[in-house]
Amino acid sequence: MFLEHSQLKENTTIEISGSKSISNRLLILHQLFENILIENLSNSQDTQLLQAALQSDSQIIDIHHAGTAMRFLTSYYAIQEGKTVILTGSERMKQRPIKFLVDALQDLGAEISYLENEGFPPLKITGKKIIKSTVRIPANISSQFITSLMLIGAKLENGLQIKLEGTVTSKPYLEMTLKILRTVGINNYWEGNVIKIQPNIHTEKQSQSIPFVVESDWSSASYYYSLAAISRKTINLKWFKPYSLQGDSVIKEIYWKFFGVNTISEGAESRISLLPEHYFQFPEKIVLNMNDCPDIAQTLCVTATALKIPFEITGLETLKIKETDRLLALKNELFKIGCIAEITDNSIVSQKFFEPNENISIATYNDHRMAMSFAPFCLIKNLTIENPEVVEKSYTSFWQDFAQITEKTN
Repeated sequence: MFLEHSQLKENTTIEISGSKSISNRLLILHQLFENILIENLSNSQDTQLLQAALQSDSQIIDIHHAGTAMRFLTSYYAIQEGKTVILTGSERMKQRPIKFLVDALQDLGAEISYLENEGFPPLKITGKKIIKSTVRIPANISSQFITSLMLIGAKLENGLQIKLEGTVTSKPYLEMTLKILRTVGINNYWEGNVIKIQPNIHTEKQSQSIPFVVESDWSSASYYYSLAAISRKTINLKWFKPYSLQGDSVIKEIYWKFFGVNTISEGAESRISLLPEHYFQFPEKIVLNMNDCPDIAQTLCVTATALKIPFEITGLETLKIKETDRLLALKNELFKIGCIAEITDNSIVSQKFFEPNENISIATYNDHRMAMSFAPFCLIKNLTIENPEVVEKSYTSFWQDFAQITEKTN
C-alpha cells in the first residue's frame, strides 16, 4: 500500500472496536461458564479465529497466526474431558515456543504431546479432568501463558494456585485478567508471587446472565497518539473508558510525558480527545522501561524517529517471540526511515538520525503492529507498507480509518 506524504485533518473522530485482549479472555470464559453476554466484541481476525475454534467440532483446529488463541486454547482443550484435538497454526506459529505453558499443564496432569518439534506447535491435546491445584511457571515469559492458566482455574474442581518464579513481565495484562474474572463472579487474589483462582464451577448455567461491554482497544489507539504527536493536531477516539482494564492505556502518560499529547476524557460520551501541547519542550532523550507495555514500543520508536528524539527503550524481552522477532524487525525498518538503532535481547537504543532515502518500503514480517506503527510516518515522507492486510489480525478497519483522518499535502 502506497501512503502518499499526508497531513492530518483537524479534530476528526474515530470509533475503534472492542479490545482484542479483553474479547479473547471473555470468549474462553463464556465457553466455560455460558452465562456471560459479551457486547462490543472485537472484530479482529484473532478474535474471529478464536470464536470459530470454540464453535468447531473438528478434530483439527488451525488458528493461523493467532498467538493468543494458540495459548488460551491449549489450556481450554486440556480440560475438555474425552475430547481430542490437534491444535496447529501457520509456519510462524510453529516457530513460537509454547513449552512453558505445556510443561505447566502437564505438571497439573494434562495429556499433551508435540507432533513435530519439541516445545512448539502443533499439539495433540486429549482433555481430561484435572485434580491437582498447584503449579509453577516462570514469570518472565509471555503473560498469555499465565493468563491461559488463570482462565481455566475456576473450572478446576479445586481451583488453581499459580506460583510465579522470577520477575513478572507484562504485569498489567495479568491484573486485567484478574479484574475480568472478578467482574464475572470468579474470586481471586494475587499476593507476592502467588496467584490464586478460587473454584467456581457452580456458576455455570446460572439463570442470570452477566453482561460485559468490551471497552475499545488501547493498543489500537496508540497509532492515533503517534499521528497526534507528529502532526500536533487533535484526534478524538470513541468508546474508551476513563479508567481502563488494559495495561496499554499507559500510552496516555507516556505520550504526555515525552510528546506533550494530553488526553481529555469525556466519560458521558465514552470519548477521549488527544490534544497536543503546541509549546511543548521535547526531551533531550526518551529513557523508558516498557516491560509492562511492550506492544506499544514499536509505535513509540517510530514517533520518536519522526520527531528525531533519541530513545533508549528497555524491558522488551517478550518482543522476540511475537509474530516475528519484533526487535530485529524494528531495527531493520527504523533504518529505512532514518534511524540507526542497536538492539540487545531486551532493548533498543537509537544511535543516530539521518535523512532517509526516497522510495521507503516497510516490510511487515506478517506482523500487524509493524504495519500500523510505521503508517504515521507518511506525515513525514511517502512510504509503502508491504502486505498491508496483516492489520486484520487486530484492527480490521485500520486502513479505512487511517484514510478518513489523513489527506494529501498540497
